[in-house]
Amino acid sequence: MPEVKRGAAGAGSADDDTRMSPRATRRRALRIVAAVAGLPLLIAAVRATAPKGRFYSWRGEVLDAVSEVALWHTNAAFAQRTILRVRLEIERLERIFSLYRQDSEISRLNAAGMLSKPAPELRELVEASQRLGEISDGAFDISVQPLWRLYEAHFWSRTAIQPDLAARAREVAHALVDFRKIDSGAASIGFARPGMAITLNSLAQGYITDAVADLLRNEGFESAMVDLGEISTLGRHPDGRPWRLGIRDLGIRNRWGSDNRVVELADLALAVSGGYGTVFEPSGRFHHIFDPHTAASANGLVDVAVIGPRATTANGLSTAICVAGEAQASRLLAAYPGTQAILTRPDGTSVTFTAKEAD
Repeated sequence: MPEVKRGAAGAGSADDDTRMSPRATRRRALRIVAAVAGLPLLIAAVRATAPKGRFYSWRGEVLDAVSEVALWHTNAAFAQRTILRVRLEIERLERIFSLYRQDSEISRLNAAGMLSKPAPELRELVEASQRLGEISDGAFDISVQPLWRLYEAHFWSRTAIQPDLAARAREVAHALVDFRKIDSGAASIGFARPGMAITLNSLAQGYITDAVADLLRNEGFESAMVDLGEISTLGRHPDGRPWRLGIRDLGIRNRWGSDNRVVELADLALAVSGGYGTVFEPSGRFHHIFDPHTAASANGLVDVAVIGPRATTANGLSTAICVAGEAQASRLLAAYPGTQAILTRPDGTSVTFTAKEAD
């Protein structure tokens, strides 16, 4: 049986694709921070017993999310050169995955309905998303982008206000939302129906996080924190303890939670999805995490935090479980060994599942 505790775990995961409303940026304030409240973002105080060296960091935006990379090293020049390489890799991957850039591969695919000679990284994520779509019985579906556009036009830009939004959303989902209608291959990626579009924001932040973490490992870094919307940790904190991640309790009480809001990680990744990350209107009932089966926002859980070896997997699973619900959490985790999920219910209680419980 899973362990049930009071409290919640949440920071945000999104499938949004527009800058047309100030509310779209709300998710950028819903931060996972790598220290207990009151400590600087990502860089906690280092004890006197820590090995000689210092933190080097970069701050910016990745896929429109406030981001930071912090790495510990004894060689300043080498650390700075590595940070430059990190920035170039982020830029390269944003040219593939960013819905905020008209020249990105995903934007061109959505505009034309077909993309010739897609980058291997795009094919990889599309195929990974289709696998998770099958495993989750369609709860995870990257082709929900037309629903985002519908809700955005109704609530934010108000260019197409719907007299019956729920009915229109069901029509859109029936006609345009189906990950099985995406044909992916080395020569091209295409949609079976005109008007289809995809979002990879529920995977791409984790993917870029993993890419940067892998780059740092390959360069020999043993202690680092990568927060690009999702988090990956390399090794342990320089003072020898695990990295401590405090998760803001914004889904229910809008304040810092109790001790179960802090997790400790070493060589693991963390992703959190919650509908409150991007809401279309003040009640929070309408938000960015859509249930493809109902065409409505998924409100069965407040949020889902997933811990695992890879940020890409944690990113996708947190969204999938948000939609599929608590009853499917163990089954979904079982398909991805080494993962764990903390689910927050609407009543404020939380429940923890691990992959081994479903074996």
